[in-house]
Amino acid sequence: MKLVTVLMLVALPLYCYAGSSGCSLLDNVVDKAADPTVSKDEYRAYVKDFLQTQNEENAVDELKQCFLQQSNETLANFKQMLEAIYNSIYCKPF
Repeated sequence: MKLVTVLMLVALPLYCYAGSSGCSLLDNVVDKAADPTVSKDEYRAYVKDFLQTQNEENAVDELKQCFLQQSNETLANFKQMLEAIYNSIYCKPF
């Protein structure tokens, strides 16, 4: 879960820039990560164009595994948090 937290903090400026519908590719990557019906293999195939090393593939697998281990309530809270970020006073100007 620490990896997810770090990735979220690093990606926060991107989320703000992209907005909830400003960057559909980013929205889709995040949605697929949080979707419990998407397997690790499906997720890796979806982001394969962005992976260059084995370490990056391992990181993607770990990220997806973190989401797969969460309850539906936690995943719903995660999506709610994203909406709060998108709609925050810090992101609205973008």
